[in-house]
Amino acid sequence: MQNILEQIGIQNYIFLSAILFCLGVFGVLYRRNAIIVFMSIEIMLNAVNLLFVAFSTYHQDAQGQVFVFFSMAVAAAEVAVGLAIVVSIFRNVGSIDVAYLKKLKG
Repeated sequence: MQNILEQIGIQNYIFLSAILFCLGVFGVLYRRNAIIVFMSIEIMLNAVNLLFVAFSTYHQDAQGQVFVFFSMAVAAAEVAVGLAIVVSIFRNVGSIDVAYLKKLKG
């Protein structure tokens, strides 16, 4: 039985990860909704996590998978805090458009 990485090939993982990361960057740069910006950031983090796991499997080393664990924990904390801030802003301003958030500067 072949390793799954040998069957698919690491270049396909790299290609998929690059596509996901570019989609995330596109979402952050061109979308105005804060929720979609958070989702785009999560897509970028998952693209990096996919590469960590692929290279970890390729090199037969578990350090990449440990990094993925910490990255997912940080991403979950970031989303929890970010969503709390967005809900608070929505209650006060009535919109989560990123353009309105520029008015929060002092």
